[in-house]
Amino acid sequence: MKKMILQTHNLCKSFGGQRAVSDLSLSIPKNSVYGLLGPNGAGKSTTLKMLTGMLRPTSGEILFQGKPWLRKDLFHIGALIESPPLYENLTARENLKVRTTLLGLPDSRINEVLNIVDLRDTGKKRAGQFSMGMKQRLGIAIALLNNPKLLILDEPTNGLDPLGIQKQRELIRSFPKQGITVILSSHMLAEVQQTADHIGIIAGGILAYQAKVNPSEDLEALFMQIVSEHRKGGE
Repeated sequence: MKKMILQTHNLCKSFGGQRAVSDLSLSIPKNSVYGLLGPNGAGKSTTLKMLTGMLRPTSGEILFQGKPWLRKDLFHIGALIESPPLYENLTARENLKVRTTLLGLPDSRINEVLNIVDLRDTGKKRAGQFSMGMKQRLGIAIALLNNPKLLILDEPTNGLDPLGIQKQRELIRSFPKQGITVILSSHMLAEVQQTADHIGIIAGGILAYQAKVNPSEDLEALFMQIVSEHRKGGE
């Protein structure tokens, strides 16, 4: 049986009495890419924010490497949620320097992550002049600075052209070989099917499906069926 780097048990989150995530039990295998899917408002971003400490769960449990999640575990977790947190008037290297100083990391880590995301030759170009794909890769570089064991990416291919999506896919697929597990949230079903090893589908705040990716399965048809069945069940 494959070892799990992260699990949730009956995870719930409510806002003002309204349940956004309900009894969510995820199992994320170590050194894999896990695709988290769901329609808008399904609870994906809320879930990711709980996993990264941005939101406190209303109830339930998060286990990281087999132990209850603690804030110190954030030293082993990297995340890019929503838009990349960039200083647009600074270069790629300067953006990373700000973070290494704050985190107390050696400057040698800057070159390492720039090589990983293929941004080593951007020179004095400011981040505000980067393409969307370059900004996303710089955001991933920032998330990689602390050499995380778990990398959480929320819609990392948003706004990218086909070439940018392909480069991003290759980058994400390379991480498990480096000992980095990835949780990938996306609306792009075909892209997730090519990138992920396992998927979970959230509908209406619950985990409606979780399994290993089957390359020959029609993921779009499966997704629509699961979301449709859940909606019917809630009417």
